[in-house]
Amino acid sequence: MACILLDIDGVLHVSGEPIPGAVEAVAALREAGHALRFVSNNSTRPRARLAEELRRMEFSLEDLELQTPAGAAARELAGKRVLALAMTSIVPDLDGLELVGHDSDAVLIGGCDETLEPNQVFSYMNLARAFSEIQLGASLYCLHKNKWWQTSRGPMLDSGAFVAGLEYATGVEATVLGKPSPSYFAAALDVLEAEPELTWLVTDDIESDIRGARLFGMRTALVRTGKFRPETLETAEASPDIVVSSLAQFPALLEEDLTGGLPR
Repeated sequence: MACILLDIDGVLHVSGEPIPGAVEAVAALREAGHALRFVSNNSTRPRARLAEELRRMEFSLEDLELQTPAGAAARELAGKRVLALAMTSIVPDLDGLELVGHDSDAVLIGGCDETLEPNQVFSYMNLARAFSEIQLGASLYCLHKNKWWQTSRGPMLDSGAFVAGLEYATGVEATVLGKPSPSYFAAALDVLEAEPELTWLVTDDIESDIRGARLFGMRTALVRTGKFRPETLETAEASPDIVVSSLAQFPALLEEDLTGGLPR
């Protein structure tokens, strides 16, 4: 049996609409006995709510099977005073952190969603405050550094642009807590008690996820849904092991691989 990390946005759904065949593919992977972990860079909704939304789309999963960057932040920044520029909805998943408005030990940058709240979270005044805290010695962390994500309305700017702006202005490199950080992948594999070379990551992000997973030693499958763009595949620094039209085709190719049909 294989261990499989499944990205969510762009692999399972786009803007809450399941990608055709994805629900059935997850069910088929479970029926075959594969160990699954849902790994998301979604940093705008708490894990319990995100899991419930997926169940409403008819995906079968338990809350504990879902891994988000906010949980990684709660572990990494425990005991620190944190200035968090993040959506109010994920505050429950930052449980245990001392969230402050000044004199922070760390600045944490969250993610964007399709509502108007990011306009307030990433306002000039908030970013200027984060800049000042970093200048005074606070460390810089981000839940992810994604440039954009795919929605039903088209590509939307993500919070990676604001992280890059703070890095540029302060000269401080952000520590990424979500994908594709090695610590995030390691946490997922620890839960599954899996080895990287026996684990697959299925994602729509070749620039970040595929490269990070390959460096970590995992096998990778790129889906042609979500944020996939053919021109990006042609120029990418790292190539996936396989490219599939969507998650719907992955179970059959995985079975072929397990029986020795795919080259390594």
